Amino acid sequence: MRSSKRWLAAVAALAISAGACTAKVEDEGKMPDVDVKGGEMPKVDVDPAQVNVGTDTNTVVTPTVNVTPTDTTRR
Repeated sequence: MRSSKRWLAAVAALAISAGACTAKVEDEGKMPDVDVKGGEMPKVDVDPAQVNVGTDTNTVVTPTVNVTPTDTTRR
């Protein structure tokens, strides 16, 4: 239980710190000019995995839920 509270606190701190900063781009910048000559693609022998796709029919038992609404005029 203690480690889950620490984990939750760390995630919350990260979320707050990530949302707290803003960035303003002052100069768009420019990509460098690059000349590429020659070269050869590597030869790769790939054996893909066998994937069998099919369908299956299952029955899912769902609980019966009785909802009794409360008085919504009071908050």
